[in-house]
Amino acid sequence: MKLLFLLLFLLQVFRPAQGRCFCQVTGDLDDCACDVETIDRFNNNQLFNKLQTLLESDYFRFYKVNLNKACPFWTVRSHCGLRDCAVKPCSDNEVPEGIRSSSHSKYSAEANEQLDECEQAEHLGAVDVSLSNETREALLKWSKHDDEAQRFCVVDDEASPDSQYVDLLLNPERFTGYKGPEAWQIWNSIYEENCFKPFSIKRPLIPNSYQSSSGSEARTFYSWLEGQCVEKRAFYRLISGLHASINIHLSARYLLDDSWFQRKWGHNVSEFRQHFDSELTSGEGPKRLRNLYFLYLIELRALAKALPFFQQPSFKLYTGRPEEDQNHKQLLLDLLQLARSFPLHFDETSLFAGNKKEAAKLKEDIRLAFLNISRIMDCVGCFKCRLWGKLQTQGLGTALKVLFSAQQIEALPKSSNQRPSFQLSRQEIVSLLNAFGRLSDVSSCGP
Repeated sequence: MKLLFLLLFLLQVFRPAQGRCFCQVTGDLDDCACDVETIDRFNNNQLFNKLQTLLESDYFRFYKVNLNKACPFWTVRSHCGLRDCAVKPCSDNEVPEGIRSSSHSKYSAEANEQLDECEQAEHLGAVDVSLSNETREALLKWSKHDDEAQRFCVVDDEASPDSQYVDLLLNPERFTGYKGPEAWQIWNSIYEENCFKPFSIKRPLIPNSYQSSSGSEARTFYSWLEGQCVEKRAFYRLISGLHASINIHLSARYLLDDSWFQRKWGHNVSEFRQHFDSELTSGEGPKRLRNLYFLYLIELRALAKALPFFQQPSFKLYTGRPEEDQNHKQLLLDLLQLARSFPLHFDETSLFAGNKKEAAKLKEDIRLAFLNISRIMDCVGCFKCRLWGKLQTQGLGTALKVLFSAQQIEALPKSSNQRPSFQLSRQEIVSLLNAFGRLSDVSSCGP
């Protein structure tokens, strides 16, 4: 996690006289059989450079997103007037024709040709010519419902005129000036309304304030958290880890000087300390960093489990440049094989075990909670923050979809004539890899 390493290095250089190392994270992680050091070595020495090369390719740098959706929960005062909140969409000639001209919502057909709804109806009709038009339409609706039922997050309609391609390399995640009560409202809604926490249990830090809550409240919170089932504990740690990742990136790309003469971006060590210094956060900072590593493990496991989907001969990283596309697909497969080789993967079979009916209900509750969190991203007032918030929540949601669709993935049909029960849209694929790229970038701090 290179950004984390650099910030920690700066803190060592400019540390206080007492020389304390306030946020060093080491040792085993909770609820899994892995440790921080193993993740750092694997990420830094084997995975990081390959992943960054892949994310710089055209297939993964262009992300189609709708940033104009209305917030479904409250009225948002637009921050589009802030210069650094703006997102520059791509013009048509900036996006490779193979990406722009394809109408694919699914990337699983030969040479970017795939079954649209009409062709699917013809395929169904070929199975049984006696099917009525009404029955065929119903079957297609069921198929779409099955796909929606697997999703843990909202996926923007790529056919919508409000959806536009954005070059992620030209619109990097960084601090834009978006802060204060409106930014706190986003995270407060996520934690207080979607993390299964009763309102009577206070989080360790008071919303809308950098002041720490009392030690007794923190002890009460963690006593409550440890009393929850492993699935709800994991859910909280994923959200906390996502929050930590975002705060690290904003601290690492902070507007330090905005004058007539220059605009200087760089590392804001004091901002980093506000979120992760053990003393300034009453011990919360290191916990947040550990949750970041836990999130990394979950998304790494999802990439490993997704390998059979991407191994399908019909799957293309299609941009219209055949040789380049094939090279990038091979790089993706090499990366996923590397992910599979990680020695201490999170064991997802420990989740949703026991009574099948209760486990199914718990899984659906968690799916709906994360689906709701992905909707909250449309309430972010800063467009650039909204872009990266949507991408990273969608990436985590796609990782959860993959993780809990293992049987469907392993049972993918060998023939392209058969409709697979598991599919990913291009938008999901781009968000999955880029979201993990955010974590890898943070995680590549190394010893």
